[in-house]
Amino acid sequence: MAGMCCGVNIAETEATTRVEPSSESVRRRRMEIHQFRFVPTDAEASVAVQENGRKRHKIEKVVDNKRQKLETSVTISLLPPPALVVADETETKVPDLSESGSQSIEIEPDLPKFGMTSVCGRRRDMEDAVAIHPSFCKEKSENSSNLHFFGVYDGHGCSHVAMKCKDRMHEIVKNEVEKEETPWKEAMIQSFSLMDKEVVKFSNGSSTSSSECRCELQTPQCDAVGSTAVVAVVTPDKIVVSNCGDSRAVLCRNGVAIPLSIDHKPDRPDELNRIQEAGGRVIYWDGARVLGVLAMSRAIGDNYLKPYVISEPEVTITERTDEDECLILASDGLWDVVSNETACGVARMCLQSRRPPSPAGSPENDNTVTGDGESSDKACSDASILLTKLALARRSTDNVSVVVVDLRKDL
Repeated sequence: MAGMCCGVNIAETEATTRVEPSSESVRRRRMEIHQFRFVPTDAEASVAVQENGRKRHKIEKVVDNKRQKLETSVTISLLPPPALVVADETETKVPDLSESGSQSIEIEPDLPKFGMTSVCGRRRDMEDAVAIHPSFCKEKSENSSNLHFFGVYDGHGCSHVAMKCKDRMHEIVKNEVEKEETPWKEAMIQSFSLMDKEVVKFSNGSSTSSSECRCELQTPQCDAVGSTAVVAVVTPDKIVVSNCGDSRAVLCRNGVAIPLSIDHKPDRPDELNRIQEAGGRVIYWDGARVLGVLAMSRAIGDNYLKPYVISEPEVTITERTDEDECLILASDGLWDVVSNETACGVARMCLQSRRPPSPAGSPENDNTVTGDGESSDKACSDASILLTKLALARRSTDNVSVVVVDLRKDL
């Protein structure tokens, strides 16, 4: 029954909405709309959708082009990425992506195996720094063998001197080593001297820092900052160790711990005589300290304590043998609570275990020690982590940084 609503005839409205035109033109228009809904959004396919005989041919061409691009991308993804090539930057061979995916990449065979762990421990701030640079330069000889650089820096007063050594020491050593006919001892002593001059210039405000540190927020110029430095350059036949401070390098040879450096403590007889001859004093305040302040007699930086505290390193050159097992570099956070013999025993045990690496995410692969870690070998990494855990378990109160280098030649 028809009625009125707001002045509109409902019957007429329903009749109007139910009546649909059935003309031929309307049906053709609907078909055309359906056609355009199925047109691909690709520009080439849009142009190709015309009512002619070449429509299918052009669409197939676009699909073939896409398939070709997909196959190319799959081939490229199967190639090893260039970033995984561990080699000297000047000799890294970038693979040609235009060739087949079976191409091999040459990797230097003499790269050392190492493991590193560095943790803050029970200290408020992290002032240690570790530098590892495999193949940082080449030896000047007929064989032109690669040289490998390892350094541990234990800062005091703040971290910026240790970080500066981490960033620059290997570059300075490289420049000195590459000079013609420079003996190892002279090259390392000159490198430490140049590093100390850069740090003093940096601390006096002549150089700007890339990041703010705690001492710079307190004073614009800070001379009461320094760092120890123990550096090892490993060659195919030698181990050159330069030490300045109380960090230490120890060689494990056939199960015997051989110290390659001697800690520079103010109460060491020769260091005590040197300090006194320079006009300084060693005061026992919570241990022997230079002027009652610094617990080491040599360091990089510490300009306010010169000439009593010097940056000249002691250099040892050790010939490598087939009985050499590993080299341990560490800050005094380890050596204060762990002896040379114990450290070598732990590292040797890890190297001789030869157990396969644990899968990622497995309980055996989870490490409770938090901090910066780096490794090229599972056994060396286990050794550095275990030594760090041992130092913390023995209540070491300092930052702990450990580097373990595998020296075995028969692997």
